[in-house]
Amino acid sequence: MPTTNQLPSQVSPPEFAFTDAAPSRVVGAAAVAVPVLSGDDGPEFGPGAAELADDTGIDLLELADRLALTGAVGEVSVVPLTARAELANPSLSTLLLVGVGAATTTDVRRAAAALARACEGRDSIASSVHLVGGEDVLTAFVEGAVLASFRFSMRTTQGPVPLRRIVLAGSPDGDSEALARALALAGAGWRSRFLATVPSNIKNPQWLVEQALEGAERAGLKTKVWDEKQLAEQGFGGIAAVGRGSDSPPRMVRLDYTPAKGSRKAPHVVIVGKGITFDTGGLNIKPGESMTTMKRDMTGAAIVIAVMEALADLDVPVKVTGLLTIAENAISGDAMRPGDVLTHYDGRTSEVTNTDAEGRLVMADGLAYAAQDIKPDLVVDVATLTGGMKVAMGLRTGGFMTTHDTLADSVVSAGDAAGEPVWRMPLAEVYNDRLKSRIADQVNAPGTSDPITAALFLKPFTAGLPWVHLDLASVGDSPEDNAEWTAGPTGFGPRLLLRWLAADPTKEIS
Repeated sequence: MPTTNQLPSQVSPPEFAFTDAAPSRVVGAAAVAVPVLSGDDGPEFGPGAAELADDTGIDLLELADRLALTGAVGEVSVVPLTARAELANPSLSTLLLVGVGAATTTDVRRAAAALARACEGRDSIASSVHLVGGEDVLTAFVEGAVLASFRFSMRTTQGPVPLRRIVLAGSPDGDSEALARALALAGAGWRSRFLATVPSNIKNPQWLVEQALEGAERAGLKTKVWDEKQLAEQGFGGIAAVGRGSDSPPRMVRLDYTPAKGSRKAPHVVIVGKGITFDTGGLNIKPGESMTTMKRDMTGAAIVIAVMEALADLDVPVKVTGLLTIAENAISGDAMRPGDVLTHYDGRTSEVTNTDAEGRLVMADGLAYAAQDIKPDLVVDVATLTGGMKVAMGLRTGGFMTTHDTLADSVVSAGDAAGEPVWRMPLAEVYNDRLKSRIADQVNAPGTSDPITAALFLKPFTAGLPWVHLDLASVGDSPEDNAEWTAGPTGFGPRLLLRWLAADPTKEIS
């Protein structure tokens, strides 16, 4: 009998290699890409174009006029060439002219994404697009090309495969460290997107635990796992209650990273990720159409896994602990009910007024554990938490709140640099009265101002620690391919957090 619910092998991200040769002179490269900038007086050809013109005799200005090139971001013109034996690269048969706009990091990231899509199915290309800027532009190019190449499939017949290899032309080997950092950032985005995309008949809580442990072993992280019995016995009442209705019991995972240098004095950051592997809504069941994206309701945990796996590669200077609060919110005779009162890890109690507001219940336990047992310098939680955030932010910007004004600018800056933009929302204490319960410390779902009241629900569990709350429900899914995003779960968040952690955000609160 065949094995059921087995994940087939998946495609890999493009590989990258350096050469100091111009793109048109990379032997064996059938296709070459050169950048076109949008200048004040019309399109301007970037690095690699002069050598291309010398080698092939192409009049690039005439070609630009004939193709009506503008240099706009993402404009890719594919020009067939006749292979010629006298060329340094006799295999050259295709020229790709790639619009990079003003060559900002955002422009280049989007241009690289367009280039990767235009080269789907090709074995390799040589490109000089990354040479329009410095290391930050190289990083953006790699991120765009990698993430636009993301594919996930469980089909019996595979479709076109992504571009396999990109030769970064005109670059010395001395850029290898910069490339390694770029690949770590891009790979974290790929990893979180993959985890969020796996269907929930495979991705139950134990599967997600195994993914976390496998990644931790590769990254040299310390680990600890709580099973359902330990969660109940040790007072993790939110996680235990949310996961009680499922045949796949809940889990919590702790992952610990210690920097290679200065570990004794290094500040400590804890990141708590929501890991609801599928969310039916529980007894307050969701409408059918609202459940179609709920396999990605563990994106917070996916982000934490991806971040933790990449910390060493980026030589992040702070200690980081990742906490994954994992459960499936299902329906059964033992499912959590409206009216139940749960006792969390720190002893606080929550009256359940809506079983579909379960994410805050599991994260409350993680935050309480962090504050009471770990006592970090800074605590962060990350989740696709509230539908209200999508109403507020649309589909391209995440929301966040923080108790420290000095942290807000650094979060926004990291998101802008990463191509994962976020906007600060108010942590408006005026709505605290809506959380009042007659029989418990608070209700879990007051039913109004949801992004704000969800954050206010979580705030007491941080015990006054500096705190950042990332609600990424608005950017959890992309309805279509757009720039580096592919249609489906986005895995949005790890590139932001990795840049932020690499800059040591605790400096903002000292």
